[in-house]
Amino acid sequence: MQKDSVKNIIFDLGVVIININTDLTVKAMKELGFSNFEESYTLFKQTDLFDRLEKGLIDADFFRNELRKHIINDVTNKKFDEAWGAMLLDFPKVRIDLIKELGKKYNIYLLSNTNAIHYKQYTQDFIDQYGFEFNSLFIKAYYSFQMGMRKPDVDIFEFALTESNLLPEETLFVDDLQINIESAKKTGLQTMWIDILKEDDIIEKLNGF
Repeated sequence: MQKDSVKNIIFDLGVVIININTDLTVKAMKELGFSNFEESYTLFKQTDLFDRLEKGLIDADFFRNELRKHIINDVTNKKFDEAWGAMLLDFPKVRIDLIKELGKKYNIYLLSNTNAIHYKQYTQDFIDQYGFEFNSLFIKAYYSFQMGMRKPDVDIFEFALTESNLLPEETLFVDDLQINIESAKKTGLQTMWIDILKEDDIIEKLNGF
């Protein structure tokens, strides 16, 4: 990485900015009656249904109804969304402060694989926690479900770079998944991998950047 050439930073969302624990969603889904949910979804491997949700190719109701086929109990949309969103935890203040500080020197962007149900939850949670809009941290926030594409597809990186008129060699992409890092490198982006096993690895690597 050539730090001196960096003018722009593109952040991932999950794990990098917001804490996530997918085990909590597995547990909540089991409590609803979906006994083998962990076989369908983990943080690192998704079935086609989840891919389509993150690309915005299916809506929330279609997604809920598909999963309801595996749930014995009668589950309301509210209960379903609470279980699906159980994985979403807090936005650590130290990370938000870091992004705000970096924003004084760099152009800050977001590129996230996410879905409409989660988006509604964590953007509201952020307002509740900090009192301002999450997206205001970024010049532009790119969300997979609004774009019809998702990481690690190279197209999503190329789209964000072109749409925001960014030069890849002047842009640092920060993510916790190695597969996304390798895909970003194909576009010429500079990259930084965040180790999820190290608490606040992002702070250590970007503090004073």
